[in-house]
Amino acid sequence: MTSLEDFKIKVEIPIAWGDMDSFKHVNNTKVFKFFETARIKYFEETGFIETMEKDSIGPILASTSAKFIKPLFYPDTVTVGTRVTSIEPTQFIMEYIVESKSKGIAALGEAKMVVYNYKSAERTTLPEIVRNKIREIDSI
Repeated sequence: MTSLEDFKIKVEIPIAWGDMDSFKHVNNTKVFKFFETARIKYFEETGFIETMEKDSIGPILASTSAKFIKPLFYPDTVTVGTRVTSIEPTQFIMEYIVESKSKGIAALGEAKMVVYNYKSAERTTLPEIVRNKIREIDSI
């Protein structure tokens, strides 16, 4: 079973009252925002944001999914972990875990990321410096 300890990149996010919907729990769309927040933290840690600003080569989300395990409520804080589980020359897979301080594991997720050249508007290869940092963080 996956646990938060399996993820080196983590971010804490407080749940806001406005995150809840008419069903009185955190709306499922907010979980995808939690994934996004963790994903951006990961890209900052690997230097991918810097590469994108410098060379216009960065990640683009190709697909994403979530498995909702437990509903989340205000007040609470979640810790969201993310990691890369596989790398190919022009794409990689990220996994997420959302753990509530009060409820435990609330959601799991996955995303397929494509490496994209924003100048030429086409798929490209993952910069070696980013690949090496991913391997350093996630030992893959």
